[in-house]
Amino acid sequence: MNPHDHPMGGGEGRQSGGHPRSRTGLYAKGLKTRAPKKHSNKYIIERRKK
Repeated sequence: MNPHDHPMGGGEGRQSGGHPRSRTGLYAKGLKTRAPKKHSNKYIIERRKK
């Protein structure tokens, strides 16, 4: 796919896409997007297995 069709599209060249983001504009693919001081964090004991 081309860069304007999909966040991970594009290839050869310098202007190919950018950082993949979700539909709301948050970074996807590896960056933690959950707020570290969120109140409900104390209820999460361990991460879900991949």
